[in-house]
Amino acid sequence: MKYSRLTKEQFEELHQEFINFLATQSITGDEWQDIKTNKPDVAEQELDIFSDLVWEGVLNQTKYLEHISPKDIHLFALNEDHMHLIGIKVKEDVDLTIAEGFNWLRANLMHDHVEFVQAKKDYTNDKNLDKFTLIQQGSNITKGELYQYMFKLIN
Repeated sequence: MKYSRLTKEQFEELHQEFINFLATQSITGDEWQDIKTNKPDVAEQELDIFSDLVWEGVLNQTKYLEHISPKDIHLFALNEDHMHLIGIKVKEDVDLTIAEGFNWLRANLMHDHVEFVQAKKDYTNDKNLDKFTLIQQGSNITKGELYQYMFKLIN
C-alpha cells in the first residue's frame, strides 16, 4: 500500500465509487460478500488498492496545503515541478490555532514579532507521496486563499 487505507467513514462516503471499482474487476455484490467471508486477505488487498486509487486522484488535484500550529503557519503552493512555502512565525504569546490568536495575527501582520520566510523545494521522484507526507504531518488541503493573500502581501 502506497498511502493509507481510507477510514470507515470515507468508505461509506465513497460507497458507490467502491461498487463501481469492484464492477471494473467484474466482482458482483454477492462475490464481494463471499470474498470478505472466505478470502479476507483478498478483501483487504482490494480495500488497499481502492484507497490508493482515491488518494492518487485527490493528490493529483491538490494545489495548496496549509499547516497551522500554535506559533507557526506553513502555506504550500504545489506547483507542477516544485513546492513553494510561505512560513509565518509568531514570537508573541498567542495561539494561531484559535480564533483569538489568528485574529491577532491578521491585525499585526507587520509587527516585529511576526516573521515571514519563503522557500522552494523540488519534488522527489514521487510528487504525490511528497504531498501525502505533508498531509500525514498535519497539513490540510485548501483552496489556497491564505497562501495567495500572504504571497501578495510579502512579494
